[in-house]
Amino acid sequence: MTGADVSPYDALLLVSFGGPEKPEDVVPFLENVTRGRGIPRERLEQVGEHYYLFGGRSPINDQNREFIAAVRADLDAAGIDLPIYWGNRNWDPYLADTLEQMAKDGITRAACFVTSAYSSYSSCRQYRENLFDATAAVAERGVEAPRLDKLRHYFNHPGFVEANVDAVLAALADLPDDVRDGARLIFVTHSIPTSMNDASGDPEAGGGAYVRQHLDVAGVVTDRVAAATGVRHEHELVFCSRSGAPHIPWLEPDVNDRLEELVEAGETPAVVVVPVGFVSDHMEVIYDLDTEAKETAEKLGLPFRRAATAGVDPRFVATVCELLLERAALE
Repeated sequence: MTGADVSPYDALLLVSFGGPEKPEDVVPFLENVTRGRGIPRERLEQVGEHYYLFGGRSPINDQNREFIAAVRADLDAAGIDLPIYWGNRNWDPYLADTLEQMAKDGITRAACFVTSAYSSYSSCRQYRENLFDATAAVAERGVEAPRLDKLRHYFNHPGFVEANVDAVLAALADLPDDVRDGARLIFVTHSIPTSMNDASGDPEAGGGAYVRQHLDVAGVVTDRVAAATGVRHEHELVFCSRSGAPHIPWLEPDVNDRLEELVEAGETPAVVVVPVGFVSDHMEVIYDLDTEAKETAEKLGLPFRRAATAGVDPRFVATVCELLLERAALE
């Protein structure tokens, strides 16, 4: 089978955050994540306890391996014979090592799919800086890295949206009949400093793209759920995983605080928590939501269901190929 033309690209690079794969990796990994922020080791060890609850292993690397296998199968089905590489920001396989291997393999230009769907410094520009720094590091080793082109944001791509819609429908269906129709949809993403949100996106458009994009997809998902069920659920955006100094404003409300407020107001019989800010069930999902937020809801007596992330949903997997073809057509 002859596939679509993806020239000038001769490789696809998956770029992700990375995570520890054994207990002794945890603190060194957190040191990589927080380097330059002056966070004391004692605090890192406290955060590390989250990982130790799950055997000292983040699920993110295994999820990336599964995702790469699914993308490989999707590209093969489309007749696209393009090698797939993988590099992380904060743990092995590191970006610089991957770029060096790509260069040795003769790769000259690669399209980069980043496992973050939205605009902000940490979810977009920092990855661009990481790619630049990795290219420079490879040059210091005497190797010319391939040219790298980042594929566009995909928060509103149908493949990502449709996967989230079906996940919400499944979570709603799992609620008891007497609370299902009144359930509130709580869309959750990673908190960032408010200044970072203000600076995200096009400055001429007033910034704020990070929150605006999340609200956009939350609204679309809610509309699609209403069309499928005949019930319009109240919905809102909340945040998790704040990690900054207390005196620096971060996006709020925290998911746990908001659950408490909703129960106190007495108008929410149940919630479906939708981790729309994440593409797979990594640590912020399995600890912040499946552990902390679930425990908060149980303490409050609030029926709670967590919608699945896009993960390896075939529609989300196919998004990679579609973005690749879209970008190749522009070159």
